[in-house]
Amino acid sequence: MNKEIQNTLATLKNVLSDEPWYGKSVYAILEEAGTGDVYKQPEAISHSMIELLYHINTWAEYVLSIIKNEEPEKIKAIEALDWRTISPKEHTWENGFAQLKAANEKIIEILNTKDDSFLEQNLQDKNFDFRFLLNGLIHHHIYHAGQIAYVKKLLN
Repeated sequence: MNKEIQNTLATLKNVLSDEPWYGKSVYAILEEAGTGDVYKQPEAISHSMIELLYHINTWAEYVLSIIKNEEPEKIKAIEALDWRTISPKEHTWENGFAQLKAANEKIIEILNTKDDSFLEQNLQDKNFDFRFLLNGLIHHHIYHAGQIAYVKKLLN
């Protein structure tokens, strides 16, 4: 049975690209934000939109690596990219957005092969299960997309 997995997938897809009840989807927010000055910080203590985008990417890649059951060294290497130094030549909005979409598409593809018992499995070396991880990913996407929308508004 995979009723809960399908519900989780429906929620993730809705948040990413459909019409969530709270407003614009993550991808709609990112499409709009990519038309502005994504490297500019509204204040010295805040993050730029590009920093937030690559932070979201880090944790989507992290979840993907865990779901794929990759080696701990690879997972640690992904974690080390969190809040990386952004280089405009390397870290473009288009590349970051494409990476985020690719990671989420792969997560969805893999989860479509799982049943509900997968959600109850604890992660290795963690005190939580895949249900908690996937719900956290969804919340993380929403939270930081909201921050990106707010930074864009501050800059305009």
